[in-house]
Amino acid sequence: MSGSRVNALFLGNSSEVNFSLILSPIDEETGKLQHSNCSGSRRAGDWNLSVVPGVNTSKVTVSLSRNLQLCLPNATDCCTTPLCVAETLQVLACHGSVRLAHLLIQAEIYANSSFVGNVSENATIIPNQAFQPLGSCPCDLTAGACDVRCCCDLECTPDLKQLFTGSCFTAVFGGDVNPPFDQLCSAKSMDTPDWFPFLCVQSSLDNTPFLGYFYHGSISTPREPSFKIPLQTSPGRVFAGYRQGDPIMTEENDYFTVPQQSMAGQCVGNAPVAYLQNFDVRCLTHLASYREGLPHDVRINSGTGDFIQQNVIYGTITDIDKFITKSESPPTTEVPCKNVTFAEYYKFICDDKNIKEINVTVFLGSLCDGEILTQRFTVTFVSLYSTNETELSGNPGYQVGKPVRAANLNDSDTFGSLKLWQPAGRGLCTSATYTPVLFGVDSLSGCVLEVGINEDCNFLRGNVTEKLNSLIQATHVGKRGNSNYSDLNDWVQIIRVDPYNSDTNVSTGNLKGICSDIPANLNIRIIIADVGAVQGIPQQEILAVQISYSTVIWQFQCGLTCENLNFLPITASVQFIKVPAQPPIPLTRFQINYTEFDCDRNDVCWPQLFYPLTRFYTGREPYSLCLAKGLALAFLFLLAAIMSNPWFQKVWNNSLV
Repeated sequence: MSGSRVNALFLGNSSEVNFSLILSPIDEETGKLQHSNCSGSRRAGDWNLSVVPGVNTSKVTVSLSRNLQLCLPNATDCCTTPLCVAETLQVLACHGSVRLAHLLIQAEIYANSSFVGNVSENATIIPNQAFQPLGSCPCDLTAGACDVRCCCDLECTPDLKQLFTGSCFTAVFGGDVNPPFDQLCSAKSMDTPDWFPFLCVQSSLDNTPFLGYFYHGSISTPREPSFKIPLQTSPGRVFAGYRQGDPIMTEENDYFTVPQQSMAGQCVGNAPVAYLQNFDVRCLTHLASYREGLPHDVRINSGTGDFIQQNVIYGTITDIDKFITKSESPPTTEVPCKNVTFAEYYKFICDDKNIKEINVTVFLGSLCDGEILTQRFTVTFVSLYSTNETELSGNPGYQVGKPVRAANLNDSDTFGSLKLWQPAGRGLCTSATYTPVLFGVDSLSGCVLEVGINEDCNFLRGNVTEKLNSLIQATHVGKRGNSNYSDLNDWVQIIRVDPYNSDTNVSTGNLKGICSDIPANLNIRIIIADVGAVQGIPQQEILAVQISYSTVIWQFQCGLTCENLNFLPITASVQFIKVPAQPPIPLTRFQINYTEFDCDRNDVCWPQLFYPLTRFYTGREPYSLCLAKGLALAFLFLLAAIMSNPWFQKVWNNSLV
């Protein structure tokens, strides 16, 4: 453990079980675990043991009750060294004098270096960043406390710096706020080319691009961010319609919002709905923090400048156990119960870039104080010309986030599927549900398979292979999002690489509980490419699909006690590999051998020496002036070459005689 509290679970009925805590149960001379009896108490030294009994599970908590602050001068009841606690504990569960279970804990806890004291309220004067760095130690983020790995932090004592010596932050964040730039003459190193002294910059170290001396940009007035954006409608001009990823707008020029999950895992109530991007989220709330969302009488911009009304159907939740869980916190509101929204299902019916219809199903229920509600919000986009059985994933190319179309062309029922596990509860494969493979989304999922110690290896290999093959119920995958089942050219065959040869008898030896070559990992690689564009939108297509297996060696493992069952985790991964539609032009022998002439790798690009003389140059001077200057410079070079020739000297001398 590394904190001041550790939790564990005791499985079984604990009504007649006595729990005790023992400090330092390891013999210092022999290093072995001492024999402990069941006559201990729930307190040992600075440690306390508490047990919260349940029906078939009890929560066991071991906590530290001492102060973890690092000692200040003339202070007591504190930590004298950074490593404050280094002790070994043992938790016993006994029934009378019979020991049922034990837990060994190795505690190493370092002192808390958080700041304790008064904080000054004086205003900080921020210097002009164009002339000096804002802070000499950017990694110093905590006032009055030592920041780990920040060696320039003045609050870090030498003892604390020894904990992270050799792992300090580098570059600007680590305190080197004014490094010399590469083009400075004084920054010459062993790797600089021979022409560096002719093109380097003679400047003071205070003149640095990190402070903005080289680029004085114009001052722009900051604008307040707003969820309101001007519509693209004007007299005589029609709204251009939605593209995939565009936010859906309302009649008031606001974003149409539905609660969604952020990158941090929290639910955001005013998240805009993106066009053609489905989602299904669940948000936790209780009565005190419940907020109503966007009203359902808001009209939506269809994409052509017209506005459509939502078709709302209200229902009542009958089985509230799927949405409500009891909270252990005390009541926080005066209102005991309230009628709230349990679930909202949005179905957008679309035609290319326009929205034709919006159907909303809202389920209501009663939420009382002390209960936790799991709200569900679902948004689905459906094509106007497709049914539920033939839902398209794009037209013609795939749309990111849509299911990959699959087919079983060797069967009379051509419908197929590519799925991944969506485990729940204990994560067992027998109780796991499925989710489709989404185009352009790399995924990894898995579940746990129960395996006995006397399991036959050949049977285990077949069982695991059967579980993995259940995810691939298809022989072909659609090239495009609108692939037709009756056209074989719209599909690509799945390339399968078998995990092992079933005809070959794999020797398992005489070892019990060990099986080799178990195909525990399913790898799905899908090669995609941009094959064109429709109205400026790139169209993506699937070129090939390969399915392979990765094998592992399974070995039965025991914990504190050995049981007849063990677990084998099996996984399935999906990787989308994007390749160019046409193979790139191979490098010539000159480009491979003479890399100093590569403009992408060097600061000086000799092949572009005459670039200012070409029409591609877009500098401040007009093309005619650049051409005139270039010709004049070429004439001077030519004149110098002629005058330096010996025969020119003879002609010049003869002309003077």
